[in-house]
Amino acid sequence: MDALKDTKQLGQMIRAARKNQGLTQEQLAATCGTGVRFIRELEHGKESCQIGKAMMVVKMLGMEILIDGSTS
Repeated sequence: MDALKDTKQLGQMIRAARKNQGLTQEQLAATCGTGVRFIRELEHGKESCQIGKAMMVVKMLGMEILIDGSTS
């Protein structure tokens, strides 16, 4: 499991998952009910992207974000 360091890394992970599933940005946007611009900005790690929409995209791709409260 990869540790998420920043929004850019999240975007890279989302882009990789999208491509692995053979989806275009347009197809993912349509499936998620978002605009293509949002998907592009999310994949580029834009820090001001809406977290709710980002979580929806993650879920639609079959991914999950886990929070580990340990301080290791």
